[in-house]
Amino acid sequence: MPLRSTTVSEAMGRATGRPYHRPTFPSRWDHTDRMSEPRIAVHSGRFGDALLQGLQSMLPGVELIRAGAGGGAEVLVSLADDAPTIGDALDDDVRWVHILGAGIDGFPVEVVGDRRLTCSRGAGAPAIAEFVLATMLAFEKQLPDTWITQPPKQWSTLGLGGLEGRTLGVIGLGSIGTQVAERALAFGMEVVAIRRSARPSSVVGVTLAADLPSLLGRADHVVLAAPATAATVRIIDEAALSRIKRGAHFVNVSRGSLVDQDALLRALDDGRVALASLDVVEPEPLPAGHPFYLHPGVRLSPHVSWSSPRTVQRTFQLFADNLDRYRSGQDLLGMVDLDAGY
Repeated sequence: MPLRSTTVSEAMGRATGRPYHRPTFPSRWDHTDRMSEPRIAVHSGRFGDALLQGLQSMLPGVELIRAGAGGGAEVLVSLADDAPTIGDALDDDVRWVHILGAGIDGFPVEVVGDRRLTCSRGAGAPAIAEFVLATMLAFEKQLPDTWITQPPKQWSTLGLGGLEGRTLGVIGLGSIGTQVAERALAFGMEVVAIRRSARPSSVVGVTLAADLPSLLGRADHVVLAAPATAATVRIIDEAALSRIKRGAHFVNVSRGSLVDQDALLRALDDGRVALASLDVVEPEPLPAGHPFYLHPGVRLSPHVSWSSPRTVQRTFQLFADNLDRYRSGQDLLGMVDLDAGY
């Protein structure tokens, strides 16, 4: 008998304050030959049965079980931040682990061994890129201060900025950084970027900076979109902020661990950074009374840049596509480089 308590859409809706609609999947998954299907365990973590139920409703022909409910599962599906109990779910039969999220920071990669590890990389990139552009437009157009509730001293006179002709610096040119760059180019911005590899940019019109200081020195808007790894911890520190273009707008949609938050506060106080739009911080949530809550130069959001009706759909779709590839012996998408940490 199927379980029924809270659906994943309901759980996600409560968590985000926005409605989520269960995504539909291609009819190719509606088959009954379970003998050819790998057994899949779902480590639901904080969502309880909702995650398992959501996946089961989308993959009706696939056998899903709760992680820890007996061995024999070849595939394990989990969230990255349910790390404390993930080791108990990794029995000897598991050959492939898929993380339902874009990053694996917080996931105990040391327990993976020789198993394949993938994630839903890129699922939230369109929503996050839109959020970044919204913060940049809000900075240039002085929103929400431009909205009025009474007659102003002057009508039709205000010195607003614009994105056209401005320079955007993107730190990290993965799926999020790429989509931010594409949208910025459409606004007529000059886009410079830095990435870990020496590969040329896949986006026509994006120039790769020689190094981080040169990018920071010329960008009017700096967007941090690099993955959280041992190599990127505090990549934005006092030294980096000393090289930033005075009056720049700083946006972080990566992870709070990449920023020295005390150094950022100092840069805000002395005007080196005009505004910091922070969707991620460390820790999350910030404790009551933290300076970021009331600082006039900080626009703080509670890690919601990923939120859109289609993000959850894409997250599950990436797993569904990978399951199809796994069954047919193809290379999996979203493979995690355990040495690099993403």
